[in-house]
Amino acid sequence: MRTSDFDYTLPPELIAQKPLADRDKSRLMVLHREDGHLEHRQFRQVVDFLRSGDVLVFNDSRVIPARLAGKRAVTGGRVEVLLLRRRHPGLWEALVRPARRVRVGDRLDIAVAMRDGASSGLGAEVVDMGERGIRVVRFEDEAKTLAAGSVALPPYIREPLADAERYQTVYATEDGSVAAPTAGLHFTPELIARIRQRGVNCVFVTLHVGLDTFRPVQEEDPRQHRIHSEYGVLGEEAAEKLSRTKKEGRRVVCVGTTAMRLVEAAAQGSGCVGPGPLQGWVDLFILPGYRFRMVDALITNFHLPRSTLLMLVSAFAGRELVLRAYREAVAQRYRFYSFGDAMLIN
Repeated sequence: MRTSDFDYTLPPELIAQKPLADRDKSRLMVLHREDGHLEHRQFRQVVDFLRSGDVLVFNDSRVIPARLAGKRAVTGGRVEVLLLRRRHPGLWEALVRPARRVRVGDRLDIAVAMRDGASSGLGAEVVDMGERGIRVVRFEDEAKTLAAGSVALPPYIREPLADAERYQTVYATEDGSVAAPTAGLHFTPELIARIRQRGVNCVFVTLHVGLDTFRPVQEEDPRQHRIHSEYGVLGEEAAEKLSRTKKEGRRVVCVGTTAMRLVEAAAQGSGCVGPGPLQGWVDLFILPGYRFRMVDALITNFHLPRSTLLMLVSAFAGRELVLRAYREAVAQRYRFYSFGDAMLIN
């Protein structure tokens, strides 16, 4: 297995730069694993492929305003802080630019806009160095600091977002992600109500998404890649519902690769059919050859070449079948990545 096995060619114009006006009017490719055939639908028709008794698992993590502007307290030089992962209250792993000028012990003033148009600063201190140039930053007032930030869109989105809520799912409640669990962006409250009316049970879990999830794998052997851990919570009630679903022979359908990773991680050490409750760091790296214990179907977006997410999807549906579906998506001019179209793998 090589990382180059998960590469494909994508015309740049197919990278969606903004969301559609109506969330559920994106396109939906349905990939049937049993016989490999493809269907082309609209996302709101996803309900037609769900069955009464299915459990639909949503990630309810909410994107925080992770991009902060400020300056170095001593020199006044400008800095940008991009939050990556919360270690403890007030303590974050972050990318700080320009990195070479920011050292352990440096104090930062994070800019906060005042009502009169002036700006003030909130204190922060670089307290440690992490891997790959990451800094560990302690904030004096985390809540006020986050209120001063802005949502960090992925680097392939170059157009500003008119409404930051369009980079949130309609059911997001738990603050903590720095990137959206994008498969859920297609759902509307009305669509979720129709799904429930069909007899589908909706379960909400939390996995706070880090930017590292989306970065391409640099190592040629993907097994040498170290995936960044993300904080997750799968509560007792959700675990009980999922376990009962599997025992009764019904399906677990995950909305997004983040929900899938959390559910599968929770099932690793349960010792029975279904997952146990989980609260902690998740670093499960799913590659082809992985045996899925829980998930029967997956709703997901189209992922970057050479990414851990494309490898996960290939583990679930087969690399050749997934890459054939991606070639078809390019030929049919599907929209790709965060604000793009969706795929249901049945």
